[in-house]
Amino acid sequence: MRRARPGAPPRGTGGRALTSVGAGVGFDEVRSVDRTTDGTTTDPEPVVAQEQHTRSKLWHITLSVSGAETPLKEVRRGLEQLANDHPFLLTSRYANDHAEIRYWEEARDLHDAAAVALRLWGEHRSSAKLPPWEIVGLEVIDRETYHQRIAEGYGPPPAAPVGVHPY
Repeated sequence: MRRARPGAPPRGTGGRALTSVGAGVGFDEVRSVDRTTDGTTTDPEPVVAQEQHTRSKLWHITLSVSGAETPLKEVRRGLEQLANDHPFLLTSRYANDHAEIRYWEEARDLHDAAAVALRLWGEHRSSAKLPPWEIVGLEVIDRETYHQRIAEGYGPPPAAPVGVHPY
């Protein structure tokens, strides 16, 4: 027999407590179906939970940043480092006070793609030694819209060859 103060948790639990969780909707109906007419129970059929797998899509991202003038060599070096760290970048165009980064992002939906894009500049500012500029524009379009725009001649300006280029 264990000796302890009344209400003290058992040794080895570290103060953890168990809590109950409701059985969920339909629990009683499943139990009643499992009973036969003579009062005995049968083994319930296994229920297979269907996993909802949302397919990801490709999104074309155009991220525009701007800020105080920075020497062109520093801007180019930072963008090249970003492209080296993340080979998904298609192209970057830059001037001494602004830049535009275009790339494809794989995400579940527009909200996820936009969230990743909005974090890109800030998360890599120090590692790639990017200028302390702010994001001033973001365009996120799905692959179909991107190709439709290109076909109609309304797409973004033709990308320079993959890489980092001045405006």
